Amino acid sequence: MHFLILLFLPLTFLSAKAFTIASYNVENLFDMQRNGYEYPQYLPYQHNWNPRTLQQKLTNISEVICDLNADIIALQEIENRSILERLQKSLRQYGCHYPYAASSQTPRSAIQVAVLSKIPMQRSKDIVVKRVGGIRHILEVTYRIEGYPLYLYINHWNSKRAPESKRIASALALKKRLDSLPKGSEYILLGDFNSHYNEHQTIEPKNNDTQGRTGINQVLETITSQHQMVRECNIDSQLSQHYNLWLELPIYRRWSHNFYGKKQGLDAILIPTSLMDGRGIDYVNNSFDVLKKKYLFHPKGYIRRWEYRNHRHTRRGYSDHLPIMAHFSTQPYQSQSCKINAGRIATLHRKSVTLPVRLEQVTVTQKNKNQVTIRDRHGDQIRIFGIDTPFVLGKSYDIIAHQRKLYKGAYEITDYTMENN
Repeated sequence: MHFLILLFLPLTFLSAKAFTIASYNVENLFDMQRNGYEYPQYLPYQHNWNPRTLQQKLTNISEVICDLNADIIALQEIENRSILERLQKSLRQYGCHYPYAASSQTPRSAIQVAVLSKIPMQRSKDIVVKRVGGIRHILEVTYRIEGYPLYLYINHWNSKRAPESKRIASALALKKRLDSLPKGSEYILLGDFNSHYNEHQTIEPKNNDTQGRTGINQVLETITSQHQMVRECNIDSQLSQHYNLWLELPIYRRWSHNFYGKKQGLDAILIPTSLMDGRGIDYVNNSFDVLKKKYLFHPKGYIRRWEYRNHRHTRRGYSDHLPIMAHFSTQPYQSQSCKINAGRIATLHRKSVTLPVRLEQVTVTQKNKNQVTIRDRHGDQIRIFGIDTPFVLGKSYDIIAHQRKLYKGAYEITDYTMENN
């Protein structure tokens, strides 16, 4: 019976090529050679940075990459090609073979971006953002998968110690390159953007030298002209919009970096409509995730980063970032229903409900740091857990509920769009 079923499966399904792409900021992987651009903590044979410490860091990073088991992994904070080759060797010793590699060549930079791959590359090149100003190059890597060209753009934008104008410079250089590609080209933007998925709403005043304009949202068009997040169902194929895959997860899970309790999705994977059109290479819907293995966390819950204490490397820890990943395939994209169903809060408390559901004129009755309680005109209430837009106590809103979960016997909204504010 199983054999007969296989006979009737579409040929495209049987021959589909599936692969996983990941991104990981490994937090300062330096070699033992002094070239004048190292961070002070990584000067060879100082601060306990020595061959034994380096080997332990390589071992720890290898453990994470092997657990990811991605076919292609974008890396950030790699010092140079030499240490990238050491990482390849370490991975091979642990049974994770990545025979293909490339790295950027930003002059006078302590760290570069890189890629390790199980899939052969056609070519790689740097996109120069600015020749002065301390802004890292973007690495472009070209693949041909089952005959389909695929471009990867590996980013590591300036940290939030720098103003937003620095990150906008990187976004503009990237957008210029994307605009030069043939129409309908398939590409993936990934890496450490040092920007939250809704940076336009969360940008700190000290970084805002651009009147609220951000690289990840306005330049790369991950928001609409009405400042709504671009989602699967509202992305415009006639524009250069991008879908940030963080939006597939509940709001409270959208983080890969935790700085003293401030959780943000600084690492990201962005895709254009060409990876959702049912042709060539497509994204596998709802496959985005964050690697959150237990060993990556301290018992108190914070990320177990590479440990530097009392001016010495302790040879413990991994990175201050968590890896992210997504699946792609030559099988056509499986879209979800984009119909928004009219409903009320009582609808969301039913065991079976078809999302998304529009709630009209719901009023905020309680407000805490990361959650609010809303009530509709029928008197029913529900909690929104993990808010990412400002709510005003006593004010009414139209809200689209995209996701919910059951918590202690009651449903709560975990992803939403605010239609008016």
